[in-house]
Amino acid sequence: MRARLASLVTFVATLLPAGAPAADEAAVKAAIAKAAAFLAKAQDEQGSFKAEFGPAVTGLAVTALVRSGTPADDPVVKKGLDYLLTFRQPDGGIYSPGSPVANYETSIAMLALAACNAEGRLAAEIEGTKNFVKKLQWDDGEGKAEADPAYGGAGYGKKSRPDLSNTAFMIEALRTAGDSESDPAIQRALAFVSRAQNLPGPHNPLPFPEKNPDGGFYYTPAAGGESQAGTTENGGLRSYASMTYAGLKSMIFAGVKQDDPRVKAATEWLAKHYTFEENPGMGQAGLFYFYHTASKALGVLGGPTFTDAAGTPHDWRDELTTAIVTRQKADGSWANANERWMEGEPVLTTSYALLTLANCLPTK
Repeated sequence: MRARLASLVTFVATLLPAGAPAADEAAVKAAIAKAAAFLAKAQDEQGSFKAEFGPAVTGLAVTALVRSGTPADDPVVKKGLDYLLTFRQPDGGIYSPGSPVANYETSIAMLALAACNAEGRLAAEIEGTKNFVKKLQWDDGEGKAEADPAYGGAGYGKKSRPDLSNTAFMIEALRTAGDSESDPAIQRALAFVSRAQNLPGPHNPLPFPEKNPDGGFYYTPAAGGESQAGTTENGGLRSYASMTYAGLKSMIFAGVKQDDPRVKAATEWLAKHYTFEENPGMGQAGLFYFYHTASKALGVLGGPTFTDAAGTPHDWRDELTTAIVTRQKADGSWANANERWMEGEPVLTTSYALLTLANCLPTK
């Protein structure tokens, strides 16, 4: 397998003309092949891509490989999937026993299972993960009425405070696994997502948007509210790009239309802060998570271009793949010099980068 990947890298590299643009389709495919080879070398004998981090990083790596073109029956993918399934629990979740991040691990595993679900062979396992994450969702089962800021959200674990990042992963996983936008769990999650937006109005009666009504998104409205980007002088929660893209894609997955004030406000915020040189509001922190989330959000938003606040249209796929390809290391990996949120770990960051490139490949 590794020899075949190395040959693929060499073959694709021969397709590149001298001085080819970083975002040239052949260059993107070469970057994908190099990254796949790096992940194959990083896999251990048990099939894990980073055993000390539990099943989540392996789930991301498996998903990234399959979505970027590695067949689901490839030995590296199959070995990773088999490892992932060793964490399957009687309650349907896929997580380390006693894990404080069981919801996160299971949502990521669901994405991997869905990517590998040829001919429905993993249907039972997928159904188990869906039931598990729905039971952990903050709703009346946890004594949360619809008016509660935590209602509809998902956190890292069974009793973790809900946040937009985990809720976005849950929504995407459920939609990818076949649930419709009208599924009750997704509509409950939409209520939480709407309350993580700095947009005053009927969908967010909390005090935070009035203090910073810029239309972007923050980390969580629950438990007093929090933004990883900090607060404004008057106590508002600052918006930042990775969460705004997460909120945007979640709303679209939940069936919110582009003429809805929530989607319009989110896209206007992103237009004012359009760049791939940083994660606006957070600098270099979470850069590759930002890339991955932006690629998914812009993809489901639709359209080959995204227009910034100055009225300039951007070929976002070209610009985003350029940002990714030019940051790739010689061994095929990526790593963020800002190590916040584990982005100094090449296996995790390479998985984010691969998912981004897969989302940016031209639609056939």
